Amino acid sequence: MSQPSVSKHLGVLREFGLVDVRTDAQRSIYRLRPARLAVVDAWIRPYRRSWNDTFDTLDRHLEITKEEQR
Repeated sequence: MSQPSVSKHLGVLREFGLVDVRTDAQRSIYRLRPARLAVVDAWIRPYRRSWNDTFDTLDRHLEITKEEQR
């Protein structure tokens, strides 16, 4: 991942309060905010089971496809 892409992602995380940043000379040091991540986790929780089921189905399909190609 390029440095500009990383900076963009970190900027979004900072904008939404998921990380804190402090400057040390020319470096920016980021720290996760676990309490804020817990809020995101709680919001995602109802969807997780559906996503897991969907990814499990995709995984099985890919395994079958891979075996058929052999």
